[in-house]
Amino acid sequence: MTGAKAAWRRLKHSLGAQLTLLFLLLAIAMTLAFAAGMQAAFRSGWQDYARPLVADYIDTLAAEIGTPPDVTKAQAITRRLPLRIRIDGPVVNWQSHPDDGLDARRDRYRGADDSDRHRTSPWRPTRVLADGHRLRFGLAALPRDGAPEDRPRLIGWATLVAMLLLVGLAYARVRWLLRPLDDIRAGALRYGGGDFSTPIPARRRDELGELSQQINRMADGLHHRLDAKRALLLAISHELRSPLARARVNAELVGEGAARDALLHDLAEMRDLITDLLESERLANGHAALQAAPTDLNALVRDLVATQFAGRHLALALDPAIPTAVLDATRIRLLLRNLVDNALRYSVSAAAPPRIATALEGDVLVLRVRDHGPGVDETQLPLLAQAFYRPDSARQRATGGVGLGLYLCRLVAQAHGGTMQWRNAAPGLEVEVRLPQVPKA
Repeated sequence: MTGAKAAWRRLKHSLGAQLTLLFLLLAIAMTLAFAAGMQAAFRSGWQDYARPLVADYIDTLAAEIGTPPDVTKAQAITRRLPLRIRIDGPVVNWQSHPDDGLDARRDRYRGADDSDRHRTSPWRPTRVLADGHRLRFGLAALPRDGAPEDRPRLIGWATLVAMLLLVGLAYARVRWLLRPLDDIRAGALRYGGGDFSTPIPARRRDELGELSQQINRMADGLHHRLDAKRALLLAISHELRSPLARARVNAELVGEGAARDALLHDLAEMRDLITDLLESERLANGHAALQAAPTDLNALVRDLVATQFAGRHLALALDPAIPTAVLDATRIRLLLRNLVDNALRYSVSAAAPPRIATALEGDVLVLRVRDHGPGVDETQLPLLAQAFYRPDSARQRATGGVGLGLYLCRLVAQAHGGTMQWRNAAPGLEVEVRLPQVPKA
C-alpha cells in the first residue's frame, strides 16, 4: 500500500508521467469514439441499403441452385464468386469448403434469425427450401488472405497501433518542447545551493528560451548582490579585529573588579562573533578548502572536553569501534565547541548533564550532542540553524548567543559532505551530525 501511494505521489508530481497518461487516454478515447461512430454508420448503411440488395441476390442464388439442390450448380457458383455454400437436408449434404471451420461455428448461430445474426456474428444468410433443405452462404477467403470475418478485427488493431504510434510521436515532440523545463529545474537547484558558475542553457528562442535567459539575468544580479554583501561583511570583520585587540589590551590594564571582568567578557564575545562571521562566510561562499587529514574523532572529543570545557560536567558515550576518518580537525573542533557550548547554556538547571556520543553506522560517522534542558518549540525547530536566528532573544542575549553557532555547525557538516539534524529529545534538544569518512570534493 505504501508503494502504491509513493507511485501515485510521483505520478502527480511528474509532468512527463502526466503527459504520457493524458496522451494514452486521449488515444484510447479517440479510438473508441472512431470505432463506435464507424460501426453506427456502417450498421445504418447496411440495414438501409446493402442488406436488402444482398438478400435479394441470395434469393436469386438459391433459385439458381434449385429444389432439390443441385450440387453441380452450387459448385459453379463457388467457382464464379468468392462464396462458400453449405447444403444440409434429408437428401443432399454438401459443403464447398469443408476445411474452413464452418462446422465448428454452425451450432453457435443456429436458431438465430437474420435480424440477430448481423449484430452478433459475421453475416451468413440462410435459405430454407420447400423440400426441407437448408442453404447457407458465406464469404470465402481470398488467395493468401485470412478469414473474411477476421479482416475487420485486424484492420481495427492496425488502426489502434497506428493511432498509438502517432500519439507517441506527438508525446515525443511535446517532451522535446518541454525539455528546457528540466534545465530550468536543474539551474534553480544550483542557484538555490549557491552555485552560480553554470548558467541555464538557452536551447531555443521560444518562450521557454526567453524564460531561461530571464532567470539567468536574475541569478546574475543576485550573485553580484550576495558577493557585495559578503565582501562588505568580511571587510568590516577584518577591520574590527585590530581595534578589538587594542581594546582588550587596554582592558587588561584596568584594575581588577566586576567592571573589568564584564568588559573582558564582552570583548571575548565580540572576538568569537567576528571569528564565526568570517568562518561562516568562507564556508557559505564555497571558497574554503578543507584541510582534511586522518583524524581520531574520539580523541578530538576528549581533547576538547579536557581543554576548553575543563571542570564542566559532561557525559561521554564514545564508540571505541570508530576508525580514523579523513576530516578537517580544526573545523570539526569548531563544530564540537559550538554544540557543547550551546548544550551547556541550556543545562544550567537540568537534572542531567549534556551528553556527547559517537557511533559508526555503515560508512558514516555519527556525532550526537544532547542537553536535558527545556528544548525548543516545535514550530521553531525548522528555523533553528538559520543565521542570526534566536528562538528566545532575551535569554540568548543574556547568555551571550547571537544565533550563529548552529548555523556555523551546519555549514561545517555540509562542507564535509555530511548533514546536521536536530530534534526535541523530551527533555532537551539533540543535535545529530552525520559525516562520511572521506569528505566529498
